[in-house]
Amino acid sequence: MDIVNPASPGSGPQDTSTRVAVLLEALPYIRDFAGATVVVKYGGAAMVAPELKASFARDIALLKLVGMNPVVVHGGGPDISRYSDLLGIDVRFVDGLRVTDQRTMELAKMVLVGKVNKEIVAQLHVAGVAAVGLAGDDGQLIQASKQMPNGHDIGFVGKVDHVDPTVLEVLSDFVPVVASVGVDEDGQSYNINADAVAASLAGALRARKVLFLTDVQGLLADPADPDSLVSECTLGELNAMLGAGVIGGGMLPKLTAVRDALTHGVGAAHIVDGRVEHTVLIELFTEAGIGTKITP
Repeated sequence: MDIVNPASPGSGPQDTSTRVAVLLEALPYIRDFAGATVVVKYGGAAMVAPELKASFARDIALLKLVGMNPVVVHGGGPDISRYSDLLGIDVRFVDGLRVTDQRTMELAKMVLVGKVNKEIVAQLHVAGVAAVGLAGDDGQLIQASKQMPNGHDIGFVGKVDHVDPTVLEVLSDFVPVVASVGVDEDGQSYNINADAVAASLAGALRARKVLFLTDVQGLLADPADPDSLVSECTLGELNAMLGAGVIGGGMLPKLTAVRDALTHGVGAAHIVDGRVEHTVLIELFTEAGIGTKITP
């Protein structure tokens, strides 16, 4: 039998009322999203700090347990760079993309699929849900081809050509955890930007929402002003801000992914701060949210 000291902090009527209020605020969102697919691109600090990793896993577990269909997409650039240094492999970037020769591609696949992916799967199991790790060659999930940024051949860096979600539908009882690796018709693997993979998967699944976890608050109207967070905007308004040049370059790849997702039928895209514990739940299940919501 558990005995609670009435005088202990957090056990009084006011605290109980606060907890009930939180649950009641979440209730209409839980009801509305029942059965909906939500794609979450997982990255940044949320993949590094132990407390944030545990928080993220619990968030995804809760989404699954209340009847939603979460799909996790991840990269792992820092881990690839760390192991490249350990093995004496040069790390070079062109236009923000990692130069990926055959040796680097083999390392990237080992790190993304064999290490990072399995760690996320294990965290979800600890949080109480069954998860399964996948890469692009599983069930021909992500068909890719070489990407040539500005005409530069930077090796086995790919772009998504086609997504076949059949394997995800077959594994619908599990939380899919997808590494950002694709494969071409000859079986050659490609390292792909995880934001682009998340957008393509969300479009193919006709997801209700796609969330991008970042190391910033969200979309800022003025990158120099942290108080200028845009809580919600339309794709048209986003395009206007891009045209005016008010959005910093570091956010551009994510916003490209946002546009791709929304133009392929995704209901809404969210850019949220992965440095905040339970950021996924706060964004989805509260009126105020925490980041930026972008609608078609």
